[in-house]
Amino acid sequence: MTTLAIIGAGPGLGAAVARRFGQEGFSVALIARNRTRVDELAATLTAEGITAAGFTANVRDQDSLRTALEQASEQLGPIEVVQYSPLPAKEFMRPVLETVAADLVGPVEFSIYGPVTVAHQVIPGMRTLGGGTIVFINGASAVRPGARVTGTSIAFAGESAYAQLLHDALAPEGIHVGQLIIPRRIGGGEPSHEPTVLADTIWRIHTERGDFRTYAADLDN
Repeated sequence: MTTLAIIGAGPGLGAAVARRFGQEGFSVALIARNRTRVDELAATLTAEGITAAGFTANVRDQDSLRTALEQASEQLGPIEVVQYSPLPAKEFMRPVLETVAADLVGPVEFSIYGPVTVAHQVIPGMRTLGGGTIVFINGASAVRPGARVTGTSIAFAGESAYAQLLHDALAPEGIHVGQLIIPRRIGGGEPSHEPTVLADTIWRIHTERGDFRTYAADLDN
């Protein structure tokens, strides 16, 4: 049995993706800062017949990320798929003229240092497996910068560039790196943005291994 690691796991998209992959025989590592949240979600999934366990990490703390992924692999099985989808902090989203250099430290740690740390932790195992998938989940500001969400716009651009470079470098090894852009609020009533629909999309990204970037829906004009 191989493992799906969800970084930023929660009761919405994370739970839906865990169920989708769990139904396909994956064990699921739920990684987030809140121990109670991941343990409760793991218990719910376990009661549904899915092998799951919770692990704690802060994506801005590289050591905690490495430790969580290492523990997940040891406890549940080698990591074949990673979903990087932590929710950015509100303080990352300041208007552009109010954003100073210090305001960018958090977003960069969150959206650039975190993904680089994760990639270097899981790629060796994926090479041993002979393949794998890393999926980065981002909002619209990753491709269309927003003046009122400066920190995430800048940091998501860096994350997107890194992910694209990974995609190009790892494709010959059978490791697929993809990005899913979710333009609007998850679970806000738009069918394409419902967690179960997005989970199916993420499953297709893993199985079909198509282009680097997938849009859940068209961007607003």
